[in-house]
Order: sequence, then C-alpha cells, then structure tokens
Amino acid sequence: MGAMINEDRFGVVTASIDVASVAANTTAEQTFAIQGLTADMTVFVNKPSVNAGLGICNARVSAPNTLALTFNNNTAGAIDPAAETYKIFWFKAEKQPTAVNP
Repeated sequence: MGAMINEDRFGVVTASIDVASVAANTTAEQTFAIQGLTADMTVFVNKPSVNAGLGICNARVSAPNTLALTFNNNTAGAIDPAAETYKIFWFKAEKQPTAVNP
C-alpha cells in the first residue's frame, strides 16, 4: 500500500433518533448527537418509515458531532414521529475546489 493522498472518505452509520413534535404547517430544524461527524462533511439521511405530511428537507452537520435535520410538516396538526433507527450516509471530500471542472 502507500500513502493515501487526496482520497475521499465516506461511510454509513445508524443512529436512534427521537424527533420532537413538529408543529402544523411549519419547517423546523432539530439537532442530534452523532459521534464522529465533522463540520466539513456532507450528509444524507434515510428515515425508515413514512409519516403522512412529514418530510426531511435538509440534513447538515451544524457542529462537531451534531447532525441537524430540518423537518417540514405539511398538515393542519402537529406530528410527533416515534423514535426510529435512521441511516446516515456521510461524505468527506479531501479536495474542495472553488469551481466546477467537468
């Protein structure tokens, strides 16, 4: 093997996440502790079930070890989903150019 230079890193982790109630007709960000996340990572999240009217419209690392998920509730009533085990895909680019170079 040799030195690993400019290689991207990625992986999947699971975490039990208990989302707080999301008020009717709103969008709200909630944070969850996920060990190992760093602010320079990109994350994608998979919620394992469907709650009618509830969606995840953004996922980001807001601080070290902190996953921030933005939920939207498109119904006339509050939605309080049950705790579930989410899959979190993380990606950390070694190089981050400032322009697109196809």
